[in-house]
Amino acid sequence: TGSRASLQTALHTLLAVPWPSQRDVRSALQLLAVLQWVLSFLLLGTVSLLVLICLLFTSFWSIPVLYLAWIIFDWDTPEKGGRRLPCLRRWTVWKHFRDYFPVKLVKTHDLSPRHNYIIGSHPHGILCVGAFCNFITGSTGFEELFPGIRSFLTTLAGNFRLPLFREYLMSGGLCPVTRRAIGYLLSHHGTGNAVAIVIGGAAESLSCRPGVTTLILRNRKGFVRIALQHGAFLVPSFSFGENDLFRQVVFEEGSWMRSIQQRFQKMMGFAPCVFYGRGLTSERSRGFLPYSSPVTTVVGEPLAVPKVQNPSREVVDMYHEKYIQALLKLFNDNKTKYGLSEADELHIL
Repeated sequence: TGSRASLQTALHTLLAVPWPSQRDVRSALQLLAVLQWVLSFLLLGTVSLLVLICLLFTSFWSIPVLYLAWIIFDWDTPEKGGRRLPCLRRWTVWKHFRDYFPVKLVKTHDLSPRHNYIIGSHPHGILCVGAFCNFITGSTGFEELFPGIRSFLTTLAGNFRLPLFREYLMSGGLCPVTRRAIGYLLSHHGTGNAVAIVIGGAAESLSCRPGVTTLILRNRKGFVRIALQHGAFLVPSFSFGENDLFRQVVFEEGSWMRSIQQRFQKMMGFAPCVFYGRGLTSERSRGFLPYSSPVTTVVGEPLAVPKVQNPSREVVDMYHEKYIQALLKLFNDNKTKYGLSEADELHIL
């Protein structure tokens, strides 16, 4: 009788515990989606490399040897369009990822499938959330907004040297940000290709902080030269809210810490930012997850570019200036719609 009473008491206590609501479940799924993404980008490559090295000294030594042989055989694939997996781009996880912030894609003009495009993505932020979500996942409806256009996103070439991480990147449509890789996408797949480039790169991430929009663009002209060589139209895009996802310790120009960051960035290709976000338990805790702040990526009007095999410096400068003016117009036309004030300005260095 005592056992039965204890069981009934335990069952009553269990039933009295409130079950998680649908909102709680959605929030948990969104948090897990963002967690897997952050861990994949920060740890997958390094951890995979360490595991394969450790396996060399075990009875499973054949696994890293075979994988090394595969990488040698597959070495040029990232430079030749990669290996997209449409099923991964449609992964349900990305919808939870999108809704965590949320991320939204806004179209201002049509992109004709008769042309190829280079989309300039600004700003870099810390982890390029807007660029990744809009141009790599299908969660924000890029293919529906721009029918007939295939989107790609470029990232550091060094990322494709890391085991398993390279497969993860290629499966989503990421390619190295090299002339060869971009040129291949614009010349071997017909028309209707849009290659997104985060032009400011790692150098721009060092200036990323809420309330300040500084772009590294004045001396970044390689993307314009490639566009001219392939006759690819230039399209500016801006992700409003990208700089609000993390908090960063920004070191002043000329300081010894800033000097170390810049030297590291030149040697390794990425900058060691000192940043933090929210933790796993709550928005008020500190950790490495981005804050759930809205990100709206606005894609601007395409700038027609002629095909010039060997463009002169003057021609490159002319179209570079046209691109900057188009980007400034895009920013000023939309800033008050997506969280900024009329007084906010876009600083281009």
